Amino acid sequence: MTRQTGKMAAMPVIPASTKTSLAQRLREHARKNWPQLATVHVRFRTSFGYIDGELTDGEILPLMRLRYGGSASRWGLAVYSAGKDGYEDQIWFTGSPEESLDFACDLYVINADR
Repeated sequence: MTRQTGKMAAMPVIPASTKTSLAQRLREHARKNWPQLATVHVRFRTSFGYIDGELTDGEILPLMRLRYGGSASRWGLAVYSAGKDGYEDQIWFTGSPEESLDFACDLYVINADR
């Protein structure tokens, strides 16, 4: 039996180089694959990266939150849920940040055009 101490594990800190490369990768991927987006905004707080898409008409859409998993290739995905004005973890999803962006854009960007 494992004894619980009540202490939370420390959240990994995202290195500055990883923050920079993640933002660059997502913007480049959006530029190539999502012409509906003028740009992608990425901001960081603790071990999370919050990604918003800016449509060509200037509207900002919250898309997703990525949880840093300790390396530049390990991220957890939570998709923005307008109904709860928050993020829903997608524990079954194991894609790259670019695949995560595609998943979120399939939900929100395509529907924003209609």
